[in-house]
Amino acid sequence: MEKLKQKRWLELALYVAALAGLSVGFVYLLEFLMAHFNIPINRFATTAYLVVFLVTLASCASIFVPVAFHISIMIAAAKYWDPVLVALAASVAGTLGETTGYYAGYLGKRIAQLENMPGYQRLVGWMKKYGPWGILLLSFQPILPFDVAGLLAGASKLPLWKFLLPAWAGRFPKYLLVCYLGPAVFSILHLPSL
Repeated sequence: MEKLKQKRWLELALYVAALAGLSVGFVYLLEFLMAHFNIPINRFATTAYLVVFLVTLASCASIFVPVAFHISIMIAAAKYWDPVLVALAASVAGTLGETTGYYAGYLGKRIAQLENMPGYQRLVGWMKKYGPWGILLLSFQPILPFDVAGLLAGASKLPLWKFLLPAWAGRFPKYLLVCYLGPAVFSILHLPSL
């Protein structure tokens, strides 16, 4: 049991290190391209927000694939463009992307007979009891995969708007923190610019 806990912590540490490495890499790539091609940064703000939106949508639409690639894109974009708009674009896209989990739970109940799954009734009872508040908390926290909330919300037939609204309400402040703290780490560490 102890080895399993150590393995999970090691996996989490490697995941965070890989995410940090990707973020640093994207920032340096962006700086290199801007300097090499002599591109004014303000010229691509709209494109940057669109890229953040599309990458986040694709990343969050995948079910049970722990890809936080969009986080590194958000950090790189927030270093140069408005962090509030980056967080807003990412939170709307992430919330829309989570509808795949919602509909998988909604349709999966009919297809896979989820009622026979161990613990299913307890989880559905929890979702019905806490509903939107549970979704908001799951959406805000960074550790547990949010796909479970979408599956449960869909399987318990929670109305879509009662899923999407708290999912966005939890995701926006989380992404806002990422957009402000990510670039701040670059300045605290005094990572050299190209």
